[in-house]
Amino acid sequence: MDERELVVRFDEHRTHLRAVAYRMLGSIAEADDAVQDTWVRASRAGAEGVENLGGWLTRIVTRVCLNMLRSRTMRREEPLEVHVPDPIVSREGELQPEDEAMLADSVGLALQVVIDSLTPAERIAFVLHDMFAFPFEEIAPMVERTPDATRQLASRARRRVQGAEVPSADIDIAQQRTVVNAFFAAARAGDVDALVAVLDPDVVLRADFGPARPAASRIVRGAEAVSAQARLGANPNAKLHPVLVNGSAGVVAELRGRPFSLLAFTVVDGKIVEIDVIADPARVDRVAAGVVGRTG
Repeated sequence: MDERELVVRFDEHRTHLRAVAYRMLGSIAEADDAVQDTWVRASRAGAEGVENLGGWLTRIVTRVCLNMLRSRTMRREEPLEVHVPDPIVSREGELQPEDEAMLADSVGLALQVVIDSLTPAERIAFVLHDMFAFPFEEIAPMVERTPDATRQLASRARRRVQGAEVPSADIDIAQQRTVVNAFFAAARAGDVDALVAVLDPDVVLRADFGPARPAASRIVRGAEAVSAQARLGANPNAKLHPVLVNGSAGVVAELRGRPFSLLAFTVVDGKIVEIDVIADPARVDRVAAGVVGRTG
């Protein structure tokens, strides 16, 4: 296979590789970097004699992601307590094909949060086996374990995911949006009863203010506590842009022409069970690039 053919064949697998990298890394920017690094390594190695190009490329991107995860852990570049992974932000009804692939199998933000809590080796085993149906015999060399040990890694990760009781969001986006709109209307009006009415009693709010303000990041639990936080954080001057966040109803809040926060909602049976907030303006601007501009 010459380089020109490899370019064409690589592009055929690019969307799949980006989806694998996103689920492992929880970062769109890092996923794109991992795919680019995969191309560099593949082009240098050449694909002569490779029978299963997709599997070969997946193994390369997995090794790249594993190195990035290990490096990230050593540098401790994320807040230790609260981190909301990069979401996929789109306008309602305008999800791009490459983003649809990244959101296949209902990998919502709530599940990605749990995946981000796994060790690097657990992530690799869980993502490749449970999400992409890779056999343990193929995963084992990537994580430098035996197949049996790799099976145990995936099993341990699966128990973590199941123990986290990741909620399955309501399918109807219009109904989700109605609940989210009611939440903001109640928050801005300071209406405690109306807020509590749209919140699940065990609702969890996860707020990530980024590396510049790690002390401000927090997790708030319970309808009353989240209601109080929502009333405090409500800004009547903020312009709210309805968006999809990992396929579910969300909002980008803009102040003085600049996005300053992104809120992702998980709605189950008409109640908000999780709210994930990114309150780092630079990061919000990056993950929502183009979406708010076209909305506004």
